[in-house]
Formats: sequence, C-alpha cells, structure tokens
Amino acid sequence: MPDLIEQEYIQERLHQINEALDSGMFVYVRKLLQDMSAYDLALFLESSPAKSRAVLWQLIDAEHHGEVLEELNEEVRKGILQSMRPEKLAAVAEGMDVDDLAEVLRTLPDTVYRKVLDSMDSQDRARVETALSYDKETAGGIMNTDTITLQPEVSVDVVLRYLRLKGQLPEATDSFYVVDRSNHFIGAVSLASIITANPEVIISKLIDEEIQAVQANMSEHDVAQLFEKHDWFSAPVIDKKGHLLGRITIDDVIDIIREDAEHSMMSMAGLDDEADTFAPVLKSTKQRSLWLGVNLITALFAVAVTSMFEGLFQQLAILAVLNSLVPSMGGVAGNQTLTLVIRGMALGHVGNSNARALLHKEVAIGFLNGIIWALLIASVVAIWKQDLMLGVVIAFAMLMNMTAAGLAGVAIPLLLKRFNIDPALAGSVIITTVTDVVGIFAFLGTATLLLT
Repeated sequence: MPDLIEQEYIQERLHQINEALDSGMFVYVRKLLQDMSAYDLALFLESSPAKSRAVLWQLIDAEHHGEVLEELNEEVRKGILQSMRPEKLAAVAEGMDVDDLAEVLRTLPDTVYRKVLDSMDSQDRARVETALSYDKETAGGIMNTDTITLQPEVSVDVVLRYLRLKGQLPEATDSFYVVDRSNHFIGAVSLASIITANPEVIISKLIDEEIQAVQANMSEHDVAQLFEKHDWFSAPVIDKKGHLLGRITIDDVIDIIREDAEHSMMSMAGLDDEADTFAPVLKSTKQRSLWLGVNLITALFAVAVTSMFEGLFQQLAILAVLNSLVPSMGGVAGNQTLTLVIRGMALGHVGNSNARALLHKEVAIGFLNGIIWALLIASVVAIWKQDLMLGVVIAFAMLMNMTAAGLAGVAIPLLLKRFNIDPALAGSVIITTVTDVVGIFAFLGTATLLLT
C-alpha cells in the first residue's frame, strides 16, 4: 500500500495526465508514462476511470505490458485482458514470470487461454501448465519454475563456469537446489557458499540438508507463515514424490501477506478485495446489494424482538430512548473480540487446542466490562430519571449483553472456520445480530418483569 508521500505524488501525476488526456496531448502523456515503473503504472490504471484507463493502456509501451499486468489487481486486469487480441496476449506472455503468467491465464476465456498456450514453445508451455495444474492459492499455484539445479557430484569450478556461460541468474536467486538424476530434491546450496568455496570442492559437501521443501499443495497462507517463522528468502517446491517443481521467493510471499490484509479489511464490509474502485455503477451496485440484503435479513431479527414489546413502549416512553444503548455497547465489545480472534486465527495463534482457554478469557473480560459499565450507566440513569429500578434493569441487560458479546466473539469465528466460511466476511454481521437480539431482549424482557 503506498505511503502518504507516494499517494500525493500519484494524485498529482494523475491530475497532470488527466489534464493532458482531456487536451488531446497523447504524445506528452506517452512520454510521462515512459519514465514510470510498472508498479506506478498499475496504480495509475487502477486510479483511473474506465474511459481513461483504456487510453492509458494504449499509450504504455507494449514491452512493459507484461510487467504492468503482473502488478494489477485481478478485477482491473480482467477488464484490460478482455480488450486484447489473443496474439497480442501471446506476445505479452513472453516476458512474464511463470507464476504471474499462470495467474493471468486463469482469468481468460478457454478459447483465448488455449491460443496463448499454443503460441508458446514446448518448454515454456510445460512450465505454465505445471503451475496451472495446482490451485492458485497453493504453493504450486504461486511458484516460479525458473530455477537452477545442480548435481551433487559436480565441483564448484564446474558450477562457476556454467554460471559464467549462462550470464544471468533468475531474479531473487539466493540458493541453488541440488537434485539427483531423477530430479528428486536433495537439498540446497547458498550462492554465498558457491562463491567462497574452493573450486575443487564437490557440491555434495556444501549441501544444507536442513532446508525445508514446501509441498506443492500447501496453502499459500501456510507458506507465508513458514517464511515468517524461518526468515526465508526463497524455498523449493516439491510434489508428493519429492520431485523439484520450482521455487517461491519472498516477493511472492509479500504479495500474499498484502492480499490477506486487503481481504480481511474489505471482507469486514462484505466487499471483494479485488474490487475495482472505478468499476461501472451497475456492476458495483449488484456486488454490494447482495451483502446489504443479507444485512437487512439479520436486522429484521432485532426488529422482530423489539416488536414483541410494543405495548411496553406505550407505557414507558423512556425505554424507547434507552433501547439502543445496550445493543450498541454489546456490538462494540463483540466486534473487538471478533477482530482479536480473527487476527489470532490468521497468525496461527488460535486453534482447537487453545480455543477453550480463549473462550473462558473473553467471557471473563466481557463479564468484568459488563459490571463496570453496568454500574456506571445504571448510576447515570437512576440519577437522571430518579428511578432506581430503571437503573437496575439497564445494568442487568448491559451485564448480560457484554458477557454474550465475549462468548459470541470467540465462538462465531471458530464455528464459521469449521464450516469453511470466512470469519472476516460473515462474522461481523452475525455478531451484530447476536448482540442486538440479546441486548434488546435482555433490556425489554427485564423491564417487563420489573417495571410493569
């Protein structure tokens, strides 16, 4: 995510480019775009309305199209790809890394996808098809097959001569992977070891056998946790039989971490983390209406509970004034717990083994917070309305709802996770419904028993 200074730079340049586009100064715009990085170009495209975006894409040098596509979010990329001819896509594909190309190809219609693959040479096609055979959210789906492998019986001198002949290393190379003649992964040798070792030393003497290979079907989330735990810069990827398939580098993991953060933030509002900020009005309306409909249905539960006490409101109008206070406090407390638990689950801190302890802790916190705020609010209401019993009613309801909020804040995300539902997507709506219903029922139900 760009920092404040970068955001100001982007907005200033975007304003400058939009003014030039409106004036028809396309040559000037092309010159401005030539000096920009692929990351900045992607940001400009994502920050532009659809009409300007199409023109900007045509003005970006074709040789940079592949790099820019790698940086774009999925929704914006899909829109640009739909306007490109298959032969143009094939040309763009030539300069892309295998993992990024596989991600792009997954968004294409089958006919276009096949044409792009058919235009590639057999070796590149085989690499891409290997990546495409795995789910996009697994290690196999994000790996890059561009690796240098070594045989254990060769000398460092042979390796150095080979590297000089090759002339260029794959990007982000910190290690070489050692395999046998059947391509079974044996271990890794660091680039530093190769450079500093005696030329006559055999590679097998330099192998770091403690290097942990990643299974191709491992989830990308688990891969990111391993990188964080071991401070890896790269990691080999193997299949079930131990054959080396490729590698994952730290830049791929950074993308995963960023996407996870965006997903959690957008899911709290029921939005797609790949949503296009400047998508067409009808498309955006359709995407948001579904979640608003779900929210309306859950809100009707709270309305139904409130309607059960219509007669009570006619007798004691003050209850209508205070009725929103208890659900509101419970909703805030519940969402605090929910956020904490979702974060813990994402970091691997919360699981079946410690869920019970966390549940006890959060219920205790809810109970203590309930006592504190119940006493405070009860005192204010009792003094304000000169009615001690009204203070007791709201105090009891507050205590019950804060305790329920702590319980629900832990239980709901754990239950959703068990049913393979994203807690960040559905948790907030469910917990708000729970605290609304419990708060209203506890407040008005207690008022019915004690005040009428």
